[in-house]
Formats: sequence, structure tokens, C-alpha cells
Amino acid sequence: MVDISTSIGPLQLKNPTMLASGIMDEDAGSMQRMIDCGAGAIVTKSIGLKPREGYANPTVIELDHGILNAMGLPNPGIELHGDEIKKLRATNVPIIGSIYGADANEFVSLAQKMQQFGANAIELNVSCPHAKHYGLEVGCDPDLLQKIVSSVKQHVSLPVFVKVSPNIMNLAEIVQSIEEAGADAIVAINTVKAMKINLETARPVLANKTGGYSGKAIKPIGVRCVYDIAQAVDLPIIGVGGITTGEDAIEYFMAGASAVQIGSAVYYRGPEVFKSVCDEIKTWMKNHRYTKITELIGAAFR
Repeated sequence: MVDISTSIGPLQLKNPTMLASGIMDEDAGSMQRMIDCGAGAIVTKSIGLKPREGYANPTVIELDHGILNAMGLPNPGIELHGDEIKKLRATNVPIIGSIYGADANEFVSLAQKMQQFGANAIELNVSCPHAKHYGLEVGCDPDLLQKIVSSVKQHVSLPVFVKVSPNIMNLAEIVQSIEEAGADAIVAINTVKAMKINLETARPVLANKTGGYSGKAIKPIGVRCVYDIAQAVDLPIIGVGGITTGEDAIEYFMAGASAVQIGSAVYYRGPEVFKSVCDEIKTWMKNHRYTKITELIGAAFR
């Protein structure tokens, strides 16, 4: 009997697949569809204090091996989004509220609202590669990040996860500051900062010029980051980046992840990707005589 349930700190998941923030997660209907298709947990769209329109088009382009986007964190604001989270209170999988802010006070206010609305955990988005004042400017400063995480932990009783960037040189220092601040888990990674230039116009294709690259091409980067983080801290890790198959997920487990988030593959394979990945994990584990996810976690460095 193969058991693919897992845990992230106090959060229990019936399977290790989670919907990543930013796709099919703005309203209750789309999130419920992901649940019905087998997602073990849902991460909401990143939400701020006030409504935000995001950047002008073009904001998303498909490249040969992934997706490049610079959406600019468009969202309806925490009050309106709260109505969507409330509709999912009766669901049987954890709902993780993703939030972004410019300072500790904003993150605390948002986290308290998420808890009030019924979220089961908080994900701090401090790593968006294309959002001025809200992304990497926050996530590359260990002192600011430590203040944010510790402040949120002091004001909510929910597990707090922190999503980190691959676009920084001081990753070990960053995750260690997150651990010291009392976070419950690390989410790795956010998208990779990238650009596409139109050869005919000699201009960047995205209106914002640079964006975040996701999809299969970034999986080796994500796996490396998870492996490095697992050497630096003792926190649970949620792996993100290029996960399309069960074997992709298992590679993340062996690098040190306890669960994985799936985003771009929903676009490529449809919502059924969650069930497919879970089935593929079970088949691989059975064929290789593993019975629990815990037997795989960190196998690459044990």
C-alpha cells in the first residue's frame, strides 16, 4: 500500500500536490475545480490591501519551453477576495492565502484578514521578480524579511510559509533569517527573472520589459534551490518550478521537498494534472518499493 499523504509543519495534506499561486485561483469556482481535479491544497492568487490593476498588455507570452509573464500582481484587494475564500470554508483541502506587501504592517494586516476569512495557512510572497516595491526588494533583505515574518507570526495563529526567489545570491542567508523568525516552511521557487525581445521591432515583448519565467525549463533551477535550502535550514520545503509529471515531483522530494506546487502544468496539461501527477508518484513508488513520501524526502543527501 502506497501512502502519498504528507505534512507541512502542522498542515496535513492527503496528497503532496498544491495549486501554485497565480493560476486558476482568483475566485472560489476555479479553486473548487482544482480541488475536484485532485489538488491536495490550494494557494490563492497573491492579494494586497487594495485592488491593483496590474501592468498593461502584453503581460503573458508562451515561449519554447515555458511561460514568460509580467502581470504586475493584479488582484481585487483583500476585502473582495475574502468573499471567495469564505465560500471554500467547507472544502476538504487546505486553503493557503498568498499575500504581498511593502512592509511588516501591511503583511500583518493581510495575514489577519486571511485568518479571519478562514484560510488554513499564509504564504508570504516576497519574491515576485517584476513587482516594484513588493517583490525582490522585500525578499532579498534578510533584516526586513525577518521583521515581516516574525511580525506575522506574532499576530496570527496560522502556519506561515515564505516563498523565496531564485534570483538572489544570498539564498542561504535569506532562508536562515526566515527560519530564525519562526516561519513554518519555505516555498521554493518563484519565477526566474527573464526577457524576450522582438527581433523585428528590437523592443522587449512584454509591456513591463522583464517578467518571470516559469515552466519545465526552470525545474533544474528549482531542484537546485530546494537542495541548497535543505542544507541550510531544518524547515519543511515546498518545491515549485517546472513540475509536470510524477517523476518531476519525486526529484523535488529527493532534493528535500515535502510537497510540490503546480502552476504552468495546469495550462499545459489541464486541471487533471493533479490526479495524473499523484497517480504517477504512486506508480513510481510502488515500482521502486517505497511506501511513504517521507522515505523519499532528502534521499539525495542522506
